[in-house]
Amino acid sequence: MTIRSLLLGSTAALIAVSNARAVTTAAEPDPTEYVKICNVYGSGYVYISGTETCLRIGGSVRYNVGLFEHSRTSDVRTGEHQGAWQNNTRFTLKTWTGQETERGTLKTYTETRVNFGSHQTSVSDSSRSYALNGGSSLAIAWIQLGGLRVGKDRSAFDMFIGCAGDVLNQTPAPYGAFDTNVVQYYLDAGNGFSAVVSLEQGSDVVGTIDSYAPHVVGGLKYAHGWGAITGVAAYDRDDASVAAKVRGDLHVPNDLLLSGMRG
Repeated sequence: MTIRSLLLGSTAALIAVSNARAVTTAAEPDPTEYVKICNVYGSGYVYISGTETCLRIGGSVRYNVGLFEHSRTSDVRTGEHQGAWQNNTRFTLKTWTGQETERGTLKTYTETRVNFGSHQTSVSDSSRSYALNGGSSLAIAWIQLGGLRVGKDRSAFDMFIGCAGDVLNQTPAPYGAFDTNVVQYYLDAGNGFSAVVSLEQGSDVVGTIDSYAPHVVGGLKYAHGWGAITGVAAYDRDDASVAAKVRGDLHVPNDLLLSGMRG
């Protein structure tokens, strides 16, 4: 065999191998199905694949620390009474959905909280402060179609007028801070006017209703660029009493909001 015939044979073999590789090339993957953005209900929403429902998922992590007189505990070695730091970490998971239907916009909202922090227990005449899981809680979970909302929420006596946290808990117009099952109707009358009517079950803090007559809350609001004026009134079914409060909000430059409330 001559060198020339050997080179020709090697070239033919290389061509055959190249052709074989070309035949066995893997098929291209299917096009990726990208997430579709939904801007109808605000930022952060995406369409659930194969549906017209928009979904948003969010949450937060919060850490609180404080030193108060009621935080006193006992030393784990000597048993002597001493001050103690109060610590709590909270993880909050929130979900929103929105979908247009023939009867209006269908929305849902959920808020679930998980806590880990200091909890005091009494041992004989002393107390101990332990860090442990505080358990999870369903803070809010409601469904709303148009203006009709049903599910678990904070009382409209708190939320419609605007939450103020712990700022006003020691005043003659406390917020109450209780959860409840609700049947509510929100009305947006336009031109800044809105209203709410809420039928509420209550909670163990204010008395849970176990009859056909619930607590009743009603509210009116006028909001404009300068601020808002809001009033709410509630009828307590257990005590057969009425409570009311009015709040004013004033927007000033540099993103400052001044608020005042009287009950």
